[in-house]
Amino acid sequence: MIPRVGHAPEANRRYTARPGTYAILPLKDRFLLTLQVADRLDVQLPGGGIDPGEHPLQALHREVMEEIGWRISRPRKMGVFRRFTYMPDYDLWAEKICHIYVAKPVLQIADPIEEDHETLLLPADQAIDALGNDGDRLFLSRYVSLGSG
Repeated sequence: MIPRVGHAPEANRRYTARPGTYAILPLKDRFLLTLQVADRLDVQLPGGGIDPGEHPLQALHREVMEEIGWRISRPRKMGVFRRFTYMPDYDLWAEKICHIYVAKPVLQIADPIEEDHETLLLPADQAIDALGNDGDRLFLSRYVSLGSG
């Protein structure tokens, strides 16, 4: 079973499964993150939803490009978690199934394409503290504690 991180699902609420893929992107002694600046500020690992018929690695490359404008290489899967949340952009209660990868940032070729997104580059301790959900914090903390970051 995929471990749950964060709040338990509400018993009387229906959730839609939303698989997604997200990247830990170490750049020297810092980490690339995305800042979503819509109704409220939210710092996240770059990534997002896997479209129907899309391979998770295709989605990872696409989402990183859309959210921070970087090309990446050598993604390797670190793990997966699920979380139950409301997605206001979609007016949807979702069971997000989050596949976490570690990849090498290769080259920034554009500003973020996705509206209301900005690129952040933070040292490990600030990145962990800034992340807006428990699952992202858990996986970045694990990565850093392994001495990888």
